[in-house]
Amino acid sequence: MSTDAVLRELLVRQLDHWLPAALHRARRATLALAYAGGDATGAEEALRVVAEFADRLRGRRLTVLVVADDGTDLAVRLGAAEAALPADVAVHLVPGGPDRLPVALKAAGAAGAPLLTVADGAEPDPALLAAAASGRPAELLLVTAPGRSLRPALSAAGFPLATEVELVPDGDAPARLLGYATGSDRGLETVKEALWAVDEYAGVRYRDPADPQGRLLDISLDPEPGPLRRELLAELARSGPRPVTELRRFATTATVYRAADANRALASLLASGAVTRDPEHGRLGGDVLISAVPHAGSSA
Repeated sequence: MSTDAVLRELLVRQLDHWLPAALHRARRATLALAYAGGDATGAEEALRVVAEFADRLRGRRLTVLVVADDGTDLAVRLGAAEAALPADVAVHLVPGGPDRLPVALKAAGAAGAPLLTVADGAEPDPALLAAAASGRPAELLLVTAPGRSLRPALSAAGFPLATEVELVPDGDAPARLLGYATGSDRGLETVKEALWAVDEYAGVRYRDPADPQGRLLDISLDPEPGPLRRELLAELARSGPRPVTELRRFATTATVYRAADANRALASLLASGAVTRDPEHGRLGGDVLISAVPHAGSSA
């Protein structure tokens, strides 16, 4: 398998979460899928997911924008998938790359209603990000080349929450940087769960851009906690003692890990003596205060 296969699986999982919520929230919604060359097969799979929710689409309007340059073959393949969709779904194939998204979204009237944008192979261009943020609510999956953090650009575009992870395939294929932006805590947790639930035999590993050592992580429902331990220690060194609730929040919003992973990492740090807790005994609840032990970072 490849990074494309992992990204397609993530898209399917995200649609399973996003589409029912969007249709419940509003009478119209937009799904925008943009590809800069490469593999646009995800658009076909997205339409198949949409078809599974045909009963919930009654009385609603879903617009699906597919922005890609994949020749006539893509149009034929999308046409076959579109044939299974109810009349409440309008599919528009727009020639071009992700840079066409702002115009396409404006023409579709996507602003002000639920909007999920997938931009594969795009640069974090301010105009593209602003268009993706125009939904109410808005969610964005952005796939680009690694080498810089996406968080500042996503935040500047108006997304309160973001996460990012490098997808590193086996062999010589290049790594890719996936960024997800949203205004929903639930949406962020859902993406985190999906990241660790995809096919562990896909031949792809993760790298957390926030990990100073850049260790590669196998995909697993119980990911290796080493990078998170280091990131938690660094956060405690920066900010001083923090309650467990805040450290769980930090793991969710500032790393590739989930809130539940923070509990496991903290338990490991406590066992190694790298941190202390107050009170010393009892359940590791949200109000327990965690402090770093000076010069104990090497034990993480």
